[in-house]
Formats: sequence, C-alpha cells, structure tokens
Amino acid sequence: MTIYISLLRGINVSGQKKIKMADLSALYESIGLKDVVTYIQSGNVIFKNNQDTQKLKALLEQNIEQHFSFQVPVEVIPLSEFMVINEQLPFTNIDLELDGTKVLLTFLSEAPQAELVEKLMSYVKAPEQLIIKEKVIYLHCPNGYGKTKLSNNFIESKLKVTATTRNLKSIVKLSSLALEL
Repeated sequence: MTIYISLLRGINVSGQKKIKMADLSALYESIGLKDVVTYIQSGNVIFKNNQDTQKLKALLEQNIEQHFSFQVPVEVIPLSEFMVINEQLPFTNIDLELDGTKVLLTFLSEAPQAELVEKLMSYVKAPEQLIIKEKVIYLHCPNGYGKTKLSNNFIESKLKVTATTRNLKSIVKLSSLALEL
C-alpha cells in the first residue's frame, strides 16, 4: 500500500470549518483508508491506500462535504513525492528550531500560469524569498509569516489556484510520522 499525506485547506482557522481530528480520522477510516494518523488541528492526515491521488482527492473532498456540510479543498501527496518536495528545499542554512515557522511550503492545486507567477514575484520584498517549483511554493519569511503580504489567501488570489500552506516544522514532522507507518 502507498502512504499518502493529505492536507486540508482552511479548517479550524478563526472558528471556521471546525473539524475535530478524531472525527476526521474516523471519516477517513470509514471510507477504507488504513493506518490513519492526524497531526495537529490544521488538517494534516497520513494514511495508506492503493488508489491514485486524483481519486483519493475527489473521494476525500466529497466525503468531507457530505459529513461536515461544507467544502474543503484537499491536496493528496504520496509520501515519496512529499519527501522529494522536502529534500528540494532551496534555502540553505535553515535551522529548524529557529526558522521552522519562517519557512513555508505552499501546495498548489495546479501549476500556475507564468504571467501570474511573474506578477506574484513583484510582491516579494527582501529579505523574503519565494521560489516556485511546479506545484509547490517555497517561501522564506525571515521576519515571520505574520508580517508578509504573501499569505495563503494572497497567493491564491494572485495565482488563481487553490493552495494550502504548512511551515517547515510541520512538513518535517509529517515526514517523520509517515515514515513510521
């Protein structure tokens, strides 16, 4: 069986789209996903299954909407791909303890159009760095994510795609948890 990591967009933020992780885990198990593990309240779920990512994405989005009565975009990434994404981190000299919340990975629903990427890049202000590789944005905000204009919502609006963002500490922890399955 393949190990997957699913990232739900926009749950349990400011009291919106509340989902308890125990309920989410139970839902995943009820649709036949195996060895389900959740990590923190932001909708990170690790599981095993043999379906392809697009079928799993559709299955999860449909079942979440039916069960919780609201829509939630879900990105589903095989562990092997997730590890490559993590390994391709383009920033050097990153200390996970010091910088783990200042380095973010944004997972896009599709590769953005070049002209939209060019427009987005005009909003990157030093010392911030933003690098896009296919469907992943690597963002380094040395002054903190809370101080950048480059929020998940801003990126979505500029690139006209759905996105979900996780900090590097979460990415590393999800990788570690998934490797334990």
